[in-house]
Amino acid sequence: MSFIAYLINGISLGSVYAIIALGYTMVYGIAKMLNFAHGDVIMIGCYVVFTAMSGLQFNPLLSVLISVVVCTVLGITIEKVAYKPLRKASPLAVLITAIGVSYLLQNAALLVFGADTKSFSSIITLPALKLADGKLVISSVAVVTVVTCLIIMTGLMLFIKKTKAGRAMLAVSEDKDAAQLMGINVNGTISLTFAIGSGLAAIAGVLLCSAYPTLTPYIGSMPGIKAFTAAVFGGIGSVPGAFIGGILLGIIEVLGRAYISSQLSDAIVFAVLIIVLLVKPTGILGKPIHEKV
Repeated sequence: MSFIAYLINGISLGSVYAIIALGYTMVYGIAKMLNFAHGDVIMIGCYVVFTAMSGLQFNPLLSVLISVVVCTVLGITIEKVAYKPLRKASPLAVLITAIGVSYLLQNAALLVFGADTKSFSSIITLPALKLADGKLVISSVAVVTVVTCLIIMTGLMLFIKKTKAGRAMLAVSEDKDAAQLMGINVNGTISLTFAIGSGLAAIAGVLLCSAYPTLTPYIGSMPGIKAFTAAVFGGIGSVPGAFIGGILLGIIEVLGRAYISSQLSDAIVFAVLIIVLLVKPTGILGKPIHEKV
């Protein structure tokens, strides 16, 4: 029963990583850049929910909706101000800019909210699920997190395959210049990608803080790095790969913490990533990229 409980907790944590990893994999797949400020957008979303619930006394659902809107606007603003001028720049310049935006958001949060750790009240108040005569207890946060992840993944896949905007994303990811010649608004498509990824980051942040109810300006740093690891693990640029990578990463982390060492759980996660990339450099569902010459 304890193994099953650890497995469920791993799937729940992996679901959060998967939602965050979607932001990385969509931006990379379409804009061919790594947005390392994505983890700090999560942090901003958590603070917005905290302020709306604790300071303004809004109900949880309205607080989450406000957070999604704020993070969506923030993601579009970051793309327009920091990344759009670097569309033709070298990958190194874009990477340095992304790191700079990350530090900017962290320090802005420090100035506004302070460095003190705040207690985050979970927005999920449903009763726990008890199975096997009470021997296996599954928290409501774990259930809601997994269900939310599945809904988001299904909705996103349908959006990409069935809508005009989604098909435009696929076209831009294949060839920006050809897509532009076919009348697709490349800049608008990239902005939409940032908007979707940032909105999902807000939801992931709320679920993460509901499971681990502490809030600091650095709350998004490590989950952001692990979600990027999950995206690479599953095959960066692949939406299903982000889901698979996130789930596997969460399971590995929780089982490593439970059966090997809680202090080495992060090292185990990154060691597994190295082994996977040595065996399959493109990740589980990634495809080799052929450079045009």
